[in-house]
Amino acid sequence: MLVLKRRVGETVMIGNDIQVQILGIEGDQIKLGFLAPKDVQILREELYRGIVAENMAAKEQTKQGQQEEILNLLKQFKV
Repeated sequence: MLVLKRRVGETVMIGNDIQVQILGIEGDQIKLGFLAPKDVQILREELYRGIVAENMAAKEQTKQGQQEEILNLLKQFKV
């Protein structure tokens, strides 16, 4: 992990085209501004983890549904 100290108004570069600027400090919170290409998705970690969990649940439901569908098809062809 890289740890940096920055002042309000200063910027950190990530790669060639992502900028993170320190916009302000309000109490125990830091306000950050991000400048990145439109194809780069920027999410808070808790939202990202929620999306990952939903995707995993949907994948599992799809897998179970496909298994049930295959079993039903096999039952139809069983003589």
